[in-house]
Amino acid sequence: MKILSILLILICSVSCQSQTNSRMSEEKTNPLLCDPVNGMCEMPAGEKTNAKTAIPVENKPVKIIYYTDPICSSCWGIEPQLRKLKLEYGDYFEIDYRMGGLLPDWSYNSGGISKPSDVAHHWDDASLYYEMPIDGNVWLEDPLDSSYPSCIAMKGAQMQSKEKAVKFMRILREKLYLDKKNIAKWENIAEAAKISGLDVQKLKADYDDAEELFQEDLNLAKTLGVRGFPTLFLADADNNQLTVYGSKPYSSYENALLTLFPKAKKKNIKNENPLDLFEIFPTLAPKEYAVILEKSTSEATSILEKLYLQGLLDKKTIKNGSLYIRK
Repeated sequence: MKILSILLILICSVSCQSQTNSRMSEEKTNPLLCDPVNGMCEMPAGEKTNAKTAIPVENKPVKIIYYTDPICSSCWGIEPQLRKLKLEYGDYFEIDYRMGGLLPDWSYNSGGISKPSDVAHHWDDASLYYEMPIDGNVWLEDPLDSSYPSCIAMKGAQMQSKEKAVKFMRILREKLYLDKKNIAKWENIAEAAKISGLDVQKLKADYDDAEELFQEDLNLAKTLGVRGFPTLFLADADNNQLTVYGSKPYSSYENALLTLFPKAKKKNIKNENPLDLFEIFPTLAPKEYAVILEKSTSEATSILEKLYLQGLLDKKTIKNGSLYIRK
């Protein structure tokens, strides 16, 4: 049951939309109900917990515990919202990135998913739904046997630098979703670590300690009642808490933050030059550019493509979209 639950979280995307009409029949056989409205798959009601765990707030008014996984396609889908939130309200919150261990292994055969190739078209669907570039063919060409190696690597990266760890996870995801690289393999993890400025040898040497930290994340997930990814727990200094489950519009994340800290003042995002955002984020998908600057995706694509044709940006194009890259 546990393995199947984790797997279906992995593949849940636009394909869940086609299951909505048959939800009543699925309830008897499917341990997870895929809901395209909230952008995640949820465990049955009996497995949820109402326990409230104290979340320590340290340097800023709001603490966010973000449960994610490097191979979580829905988490890739909320990158635009999270990047915008950091730009507009980053002075008021800090994010504690926790790893969820989405795919332990493939030791099961249920629900129509029995091998990596069964996941490929689900990721292609996810790409269209979230408007973020994903090539599901990694599951056909060089499939991952687990997400645990990349989760443990993330904990090792955090031991070195929380800031570099965030960059590291972004690079891991770009390698996976666009380059079709198996990020369970050390050579791909090491390359991403080098690009993000981490000490690769230290990352390898810290593996055992990082594995313990990853287990702590898994234990905390049970305590907090994590039932899918992405899940964001927000808390203030008085331990007032709000939870945002799944992929939501930007306003959902903004409103949760403002509810806990109404004094937060939105920063205006600098956009005097269409390249300004690339000074902050070295890579941007059109959807990210669109959400951050409150444009349509088509308008954002037009702007970015013009910059690319002018030689001001590089571009990586796959079958389901593009990523524009700072030169």
